[in-house]
Amino acid sequence: MRPLWRCRNCGAEWPCQPARLSLLSEYQGNRTSLLIYLSGLMAEARDQLAKLNSHHVPDLTDRFITWARTRN
Repeated sequence: MRPLWRCRNCGAEWPCQPARLSLLSEYQGNRTSLLIYLSGLMAEARDQLAKLNSHHVPDLTDRFITWARTRN
């Protein structure tokens, strides 16, 4: 649900756990493309969330990127 960036199904912040699992499955074997895709969405989310509350622009790195990095 944009511009709030909440999941339409569960209402949690997107990407919620089910969305993350779906994205990992969709981009299986191509983690770089997943990270590029998520980076673009993170920029869009940051812009939209900033318009809703210009006094607080959240750091969305953990929410959008950190979880998708390859684990060693």
